[in-house]
Amino acid sequence: MKDRLMKAAMDLMWQNSYGAASVDAICERAGAKKGSFYHFFRSKSQLAAAALEAEWNKKRAEMDRIFSPTVPPLERLDRYFEFVYDRLVDVRNRCGGAILGCPFVSVGSEVSTQDEVVREMIDRIMDRKLTYFISAIRDAAAQGVIETSNPAAKARALFSSYQGTVAQARIQNDVELLRDFKQVAKEILGVKRTEAVAAS
Repeated sequence: MKDRLMKAAMDLMWQNSYGAASVDAICERAGAKKGSFYHFFRSKSQLAAAALEAEWNKKRAEMDRIFSPTVPPLERLDRYFEFVYDRLVDVRNRCGGAILGCPFVSVGSEVSTQDEVVREMIDRIMDRKLTYFISAIRDAAAQGVIETSNPAAKARALFSSYQGTVAQARIQNDVELLRDFKQVAKEILGVKRTEAVAAS
């Protein structure tokens, strides 16, 4: 029942909004009574934070595979962008044509000034996601594929640009905005400039 409540909360927050995911709606979706809800969770905030962390834990194995150190660093990023695009297309096809974007960004932007418990959880999750970008960009710099004196700052710039594009895809309900992001990433990282220098 605890897992069902977390899944129901995650689905409602992602497909609709945090505000729409009332305790009553979550219980109805999960097929649970309110007594069961309060047996496991003190509040909606606590349930939402637990659901978001559970969602991240499900995705972490996939992130570890995509960003494996055995994969060339820029290929790791390409694979991640392809994975997100394919996943959003799949979700669109299963959810009546809607582009849902990133659940962490969607919920985080909605509750950032309203719910500190949920905001802090999303902040931690986004930091974990960012570490994969930092690792790939640090390795790319070490291999001379890109030039940067601050891989962490470069990673944050790329990560923020990508998350913004994912949010824009949700707002415009257009997943095709993400199709060419691999090229945008190369421009942000300075890959074209580095390759031109190497060719000369």
